[in-house]
Amino acid sequence: MESTVKTAETVVGFIDIGTNAIRLLVARINPNFSYTVISREKEVVRLGEGEFSDQTLKPVAMERTIFVCGKFVDLARTYGATEIISVGTSAIREATNQAEFLESLKAKTGLSVRVISGEEEARLIWLGVSSGIDIGSKKELFIDLGGGSTEISIGNQHECFYINSLRLGAIRLTAQFIGDSWTAPIDFGLYKKIRQYACSKINIIKPHILEYGVRLGWGSSGTITNLAEVTNKLFKKTSSNNKALVLTRKNLKKLATLLCLLPLEERRKLPAINPERADIIVAGAAIIEAVMEELGLEEIRISNRELRDGLLVEYLSNFEGFRELQKEPIRNQSILHLGRSCNFDEKHAQTVADLSLELFDSAKQIELHNLGSKERDLLRHAASLHDIGDFLSFNDHHIHSHYIIRNAGLAGFDKTELQLMANIARFHRKKFPTKKVLKAEAGMDEKSKEIIAVLSTFLRLAEKLDRSHRGLVKKVEFVREGKNHVVLRFYSDNDCSLEEWSIIQNQPAFYGAFEKTLCVQCIVKLNPGGI
Repeated sequence: MESTVKTAETVVGFIDIGTNAIRLLVARINPNFSYTVISREKEVVRLGEGEFSDQTLKPVAMERTIFVCGKFVDLARTYGATEIISVGTSAIREATNQAEFLESLKAKTGLSVRVISGEEEARLIWLGVSSGIDIGSKKELFIDLGGGSTEISIGNQHECFYINSLRLGAIRLTAQFIGDSWTAPIDFGLYKKIRQYACSKINIIKPHILEYGVRLGWGSSGTITNLAEVTNKLFKKTSSNNKALVLTRKNLKKLATLLCLLPLEERRKLPAINPERADIIVAGAAIIEAVMEELGLEEIRISNRELRDGLLVEYLSNFEGFRELQKEPIRNQSILHLGRSCNFDEKHAQTVADLSLELFDSAKQIELHNLGSKERDLLRHAASLHDIGDFLSFNDHHIHSHYIIRNAGLAGFDKTELQLMANIARFHRKKFPTKKVLKAEAGMDEKSKEIIAVLSTFLRLAEKLDRSHRGLVKKVEFVREGKNHVVLRFYSDNDCSLEEWSIIQNQPAFYGAFEKTLCVQCIVKLNPGGI
């Protein structure tokens, strides 16, 4: 791959023209390879409406699509996009009048569309979804249900092992089996017929998929997401997985029965349902149930990432710096990405993170706490981001850091972890994490409050040990002196009067967390050759 050097900020738009909807993503890409999503837009156009009987795109559907594409191009340009990358999927690739449509689209909007194969679509979906979750070397299944096709892939964090595209789409099978009867209740026998048809198609590729021994699945696209949202609203959630919205097979079966009983207008009134999908959601449910049945999946976790995210990652992969970043675990990537997006002091962040971990480790050795590797990791990540609120304003930047960490959608972390990290960063200065202060944090148990109190204290002290942002402290450790006294000993080759004074100012925070007094001992130039 050609190595491209990025020297200036650019804005790029990505458009996915699907069978059911058009999706736009606009991103500002920085020279340090971080990026900020400026806009995410979606508009249902039903390009594939009426197509699958004769493989011809219909004039009205083409007009709708061209109109929305034009609006999306204008929007991307308004945001400053100098480049717009667009792909077309199932409806366009199967159309006999593909060339006519693409010529008209380009003439009226200026948009050049690359029509991708089903296999390339599956790969880009894997790339988009996997780049936002933390799976490491584990092989997992990726399923995307579209209007015209269903894409299936198997991969881990960095490598895709299997890709396939099946002509099983919610619009396609609605037209094929339900036809003009989609406004009325659906006979459950017809639903089973759709499911059996989908099973027959999936059964062909089933042996190849089962070879990988994958039992964990990720789903993407509007229809599968909406199925999960409705089941989670209507039925008690059976999964304890708190990292993503989950669709279980048990709940999907119950929903399918209910959907079939209701006419279209009643379907549209179901809690959490997207009314624009109510006419095709029955066929969509049948396809996903068939996938779960044939591949032995009891649940599918839902990702909000998709093909357009894959286009963004593919684009960024042209830059060597981004490819190097991608070699990092997903959590490290997302932390570094957010920090760079906020123009944080990367060297100071690393210094504080290192010092925080030294404090954590030495405190554990003298039995100040009994926290483990999971909490140690959260401390490291919170320390890396503790100052990102600076880009809004220095005053109360810890409050801004708390908000950003909680709401930035950091890939690879669940909601509980984000809540803990945000509060660890919040309490690295000013107020202490008392029970009264933490009362506003909804759903926080006593264990979480204890973790925040302990870890924010380590971060607070580590921050003070690099008060000058010059990396003067070379080593730090806690040493126990009697039952109720602890010495914080740190080493440097330079005068650290400011750091020592700052630690003394924060002795009450240490006592609040551990109920022990803290003494400070600075050892200067003990070992000029290095410690």
